[in-house]
Amino acid sequence: IRHVVESGEIIREYADDTPFPSRLILGERENRHLHVVAADDIEADETIIITAYEPDPDIWDSDFRRKKE
Repeated sequence: IRHVVESGEIIREYADDTPFPSRLILGERENRHLHVVAADDIEADETIIITAYEPDPDIWDSDFRRKKE
């Protein structure tokens, strides 16, 4: 999860999330695609992991960047 947060690609931003804006990050580790939703508490200088999961290929396009329509 740390690897994805530090080196992954932000594929969606949720600026209106509270109490902190969050983002969906796509990364790969050991041949596994992962999505991590994280938010930053700037005042506390910390990143909060909200959730992490392997994206379902039945729901996401083959590049795991967009949901299927």
